[in-house]
Amino acid sequence: MDATLLDAEAEAAVLRVYRQVFAVLAREAGAMIVDPELLDADQAILDAFAEAGSDGLTVEQATLACRSYPHDVIVRRFEVLRQYGAITKLVDRPNELRHRAAFAPYVMLMFLRRMSVQGGQGELHQLLTLEAHSVSDPKATEDQGLASLQRLTKVFRLLGNELAILVSTSTTAQLRENAQLAWGNERLIEQAEKVHRIVLDRWPTLHRACTSLRMSLAAYADAVQLAAGRLVERAGTTRALGLLPSETWVTFTRGSEPDVLAAVLDGLLFDAASPDFSPQTMVEAVETGRRSGTARMAPPRPTSDVEAPESAAATDREELRAEAERVLAGRPSVEIVEVVDDAGDWVTARRVLAELTAAHLHDELDYELVWSDGMRIDPSAGTPWATEGVFRKVSR
Repeated sequence: MDATLLDAEAEAAVLRVYRQVFAVLAREAGAMIVDPELLDADQAILDAFAEAGSDGLTVEQATLACRSYPHDVIVRRFEVLRQYGAITKLVDRPNELRHRAAFAPYVMLMFLRRMSVQGGQGELHQLLTLEAHSVSDPKATEDQGLASLQRLTKVFRLLGNELAILVSTSTTAQLRENAQLAWGNERLIEQAEKVHRIVLDRWPTLHRACTSLRMSLAAYADAVQLAAGRLVERAGTTRALGLLPSETWVTFTRGSEPDVLAAVLDGLLFDAASPDFSPQTMVEAVETGRRSGTARMAPPRPTSDVEAPESAAATDREELRAEAERVLAGRPSVEIVEVVDDAGDWVTARRVLAELTAAHLHDELDYELVWSDGMRIDPSAGTPWATEGVFRKVSR
């Protein structure tokens, strides 16, 4: 009977802390927050209690301290936090107006905000470090070692499952947004393997649980390889420079020569002379343009003596060739500044430069567009700012 009561008391304590922790997520009893402003309102209420000290706060005082938010929002959130046990009466008696706040909800709020920024990698590293210390403790028991193995096995199974699902069902943009799941994976696996070695050396009878952990680590490593492969493949075909983590670009820029850095932007045309669109609009347009649909097979054509029309690709090639020859006008090369000036205005010059860039990048055309470091500045010209360069015919 005593053991049953003790078990019930322990479960009630866990449930009480659980309710306090997740109270910051509840929009109302039994619901979840869907508006980030509600999360900010919860933090404002808990901040007010932290400043109030041991005297606590009434509902009216809380709304006054959080007056930057609508009154009804603070009152509603205050009631929700009270229902979940995150806020309780200062003294448990009828008609008590003052309340106090528990620290668990605020800790959870900080945890959630850091998780949203760092993707949980920092917390996972800390968890692995704590597990290693736990199983290394001379007072640790076999049951504690088994519990550590089971926790880590579930963590890496969930990580591997999430990455595998993202690879098989999500778009490249969604995979990039969750790329933090794959960052630092080698270090994570090394830390988990360290826990595995410690447990297996101390308690050889736990070899089955150790095998499960190794399998989950292998599945996670495979999922990371698939995710990284898909991102690299997509970045290679679309030149989507944002698909790589910022740490990779920092290392690249610090350790590369100027020519290597300039080669990253080779073939890209920037409309810096007349920014007609906002940066957000330009980014959205570029991301939309990178999306490639599935290839569609041409429908079968009836056999006849009539020649089939020329393909669209061949037509585009010949149009680019005609534009390039028009610009060259029989010359082996032409200065870009001259091309810009002949266009008269930047809108026309932008179209011509785009076609010359396309001819330069076309595999079947023998033209080359080479930019130099100089810039022509002439206020009287139709396009005052023009980057120097040469468009020429080459032999391949």
